[in-house]
Amino acid sequence: MKREGIKDLNSVLTSQGYIADKAITMAVYLAQKLQRPLLVEGPPGVGKTEIAKVLAKAADTELIRLQCYEGLNAEQALYEWNYQKQLLALKMMESEKLSVDEKEGMIFNEEYLLKRPLLKAISMDKSPVLLIDEVDRADEEFESFLLELLSDWQISIPEMGVVKAKHIPQVIITSNRMRDLSEALRRRCFYLWIDYPSMDKELKIVRRKVPEIDEKLGTQICAFMKEIREMKLEKIPGIAETLDWAQALAALHIDHLDKEVVEDTLGIILKDWKDIRETGLSLSELFEKTGVIPKV
Repeated sequence: MKREGIKDLNSVLTSQGYIADKAITMAVYLAQKLQRPLLVEGPPGVGKTEIAKVLAKAADTELIRLQCYEGLNAEQALYEWNYQKQLLALKMMESEKLSVDEKEGMIFNEEYLLKRPLLKAISMDKSPVLLIDEVDRADEEFESFLLELLSDWQISIPEMGVVKAKHIPQVIITSNRMRDLSEALRRRCFYLWIDYPSMDKELKIVRRKVPEIDEKLGTQICAFMKEIREMKLEKIPGIAETLDWAQALAALHIDHLDKEVVEDTLGIILKDWKDIRETGLSLSELFEKTGVIPKV
């Protein structure tokens, strides 16, 4: 195994502001090297989607994002025919003596095709990064549809035939584990689990993303976030909330946490009123665990 390639990839990720540990770097490297989709699972807000964004930016290529949701079907992800343009073309053909087959051949071609993310990803002249985001939100039927693409890198269009990939895209598939994914999909992917970061890693991320933050405040924020994630909350805050909080406090020129500051800004990191109430009642305990001296 070429360790130099892994080190180079780690340097690339770091240069783009993404703090990656060995497991992340190894999984991304192997997925790139062997041209396999990478399935990334973990709780919301831990940086799964960010991997795709960083890779596209680093490779100076297009990021094509398919945001999954309940009810998403193959047509919405693959292609649609521009019916209005087709009808206009048929109207213009009325004076011409053409057979039905001839007319169909003229209107069912690439000129009238609206490419959606999946078809666009395999049609590009330069390999893009294809992000299939939150695939667990889509139905199992859609998941089954993906298998042809991920296995053979081709898509069947009834009116045109099989469209094969010009270049295999780098595919990042994310899941928050809202439901179990099929074994068939998992077999076609390499796998990466990303959990909430350690305090040291999160502090590195904060320093990288919010360089203007006070050193002491950054440490207190990460210590506080570590403890708050141990609580039984409806929605555990991720790294994104940590960064939002750090940016907000830095903008307010605050250099340390105290009870008043935390109470006034809890809505930045917690998005449920029950969580805010529960945390507010536990502030003294949290301050004790994190070493923060509350302001009376």
